[in-house]
Amino acid sequence: MNKPVLPVSSYQLKLPTADRGIETYRLAASRTFPSKLQGTLNRVAFSAAHVVADPLADADPWLTAAVDWDRTIAFREHIWDLGLGVAEAMDTAQRGMGLDWPTSLELIRRSVAAAKARGNALVFSGAGTDHLAVEDAKSVDDVIRAYEEQIAAVEKAGGRIILMASRALAKLGRNADDYAKVYNRVLSQVAQPVIIHWLGDMFDSALANYWGTSNLDEAMDTAVGIINANAAKVDGVKVSLLDKQREIDMRRRLDENVKMYTGDDFNYAELIAGDAQGFSHALLGIFDAIAPAASYALSRLAAGDEAGFRDVLERTVPLSRHIFKAPTRFYKTGVVFMAYLNGHQDHFTMVGGQESARSTLHLAELFRLADKAGLLANPELATRRMQAVLALRGIES
Repeated sequence: MNKPVLPVSSYQLKLPTADRGIETYRLAASRTFPSKLQGTLNRVAFSAAHVVADPLADADPWLTAAVDWDRTIAFREHIWDLGLGVAEAMDTAQRGMGLDWPTSLELIRRSVAAAKARGNALVFSGAGTDHLAVEDAKSVDDVIRAYEEQIAAVEKAGGRIILMASRALAKLGRNADDYAKVYNRVLSQVAQPVIIHWLGDMFDSALANYWGTSNLDEAMDTAVGIINANAAKVDGVKVSLLDKQREIDMRRRLDENVKMYTGDDFNYAELIAGDAQGFSHALLGIFDAIAPAASYALSRLAAGDEAGFRDVLERTVPLSRHIFKAPTRFYKTGVVFMAYLNGHQDHFTMVGGQESARSTLHLAELFRLADKAGLLANPELATRRMQAVLALRGIES
């Protein structure tokens, strides 16, 4: 006899609270989102996708990236089914933060091949300079050569380019002219228009003073000048500064043929909705964790139902702000934890041992916020898995 499915309200567990107590938390009413895109989209939307670690590999996770390739590509299939693009080998995949360049290139090759097998599903891949140790970079010419090497490798694999910010350039670039030299040279050689990624130092402290200055107004001037001067070679720019007004200001200054891809995991709902003067497309790490809801919300926006779009997507913002709270660079832990809760992987193990980067309280609050937003696809599974993690940390239900 089949075991009856309990109403969602019957699921409960013990969760820790900020005052060092334990509460009995009862799950809220669930929302169900389609597993495939319903309708069409009128925004280009990428999910910066995580990698699934191999928990059985005989490797030291702090030193060697062991990837479960089958589950990693299966997760990309899930993203494509929902009508979203994959932003491959970016910081969400722990690029430069556990995932080195050789492993990143293997990931790119596999992802591009999988996309082609689906009839050219949308995938852009990160090309940077992370194989060049910052201490070994002596001049901006070294940075240019490093960019050229990775771009050539990604293009050889048949991939489109996301031009990642360079730690070596952040170290060596003294002024706007240095950045213009690098980007003008690199962009002149790309086979197809690229997405330029401006990643703020809240995501990576080694990128402080990018564009040659600590003054964000001056940095914006430099970035806009370089992008607009190379507009034919730029598909768009992804801004990850967690500052919605700066994104809006930059969006309004870009060449009309250059897209703005929001990277603002705090304010994405309103930036994608836009205003009378324009809107942002999306390239977001949080879309890894909320892909079904994001897909459904975007389809409602395309159908002219902005209220439906906001009803779904705005409910996800508190979760995103929690996952991306300072230190923001540890957001990958929350993204992978969501994948574990929702059954996209069978373990909570991460490249670089990053499953330890957030506290038990952080994970408990993540669970509450995901539940309140209707983002736990299978509440029974999510409850069991949350209990398993808590048990390892001394909290038995």
